Amino acid sequence: MTFEILNNYCLSHIGAIKEYPFDNTTAVYKVGDKIFALIDEASNTPRINLKCDPYYARELREMYENVIAGYHMNKRHWNTVICEDEIDETLIFEWIDDSYDLVFNSLPKKLQIFIRNS
Repeated sequence: MTFEILNNYCLSHIGAIKEYPFDNTTAVYKVGDKIFALIDEASNTPRINLKCDPYYARELREMYENVIAGYHMNKRHWNTVICEDEIDETLIFEWIDDSYDLVFNSLPKKLQIFIRNS
């Protein structure tokens, strides 16, 4: 898994934008002005922070060595995924989708409709 693949996949979601609000190496992906993913571009191995259902987040941490509590995030709702060979990329794509869906579905309905129609 490369930074480019992660970046392109995150930006493929409807209404997704990328910003650098914290520093020049932390890419922040948002929908409706809410964060659904962060990628540490300074790391040698790609790492992505993803929002997650709290129970599922804990389960993933127990199942995968390369899934840890969200770095600099609410540890209950965020996981950091170290994108090495242990985890199949289709799983990482599913987790990105889940994160996006959690954030998108939390937006006001009018904003969801606006984003879908843009």
